Amino acid sequence: MHRRSSGLLLRKRNKLAQSVQIQETQEMLEFCAKHNISPKIEVISADQIDEAYERVLASDVKYRFVIDISTM
Repeated sequence: MHRRSSGLLLRKRNKLAQSVQIQETQEMLEFCAKHNISPKIEVISADQIDEAYERVLASDVKYRFVIDISTM
């Protein structure tokens, strides 16, 4: 019985933590939209994944890679 109540408490805490993170993320996204702040990314197609990995190994990356999933 003790374990069950502890698990419930942990699950409730987890939900609370997730709610706070979602709210903070939403506030950050709204701030970025208001101030025209956007990430610096390089969109690649699925067939460029190996090349992108090689570029990471060679430290030839200026931005984060984002894979266009429509090319998968």
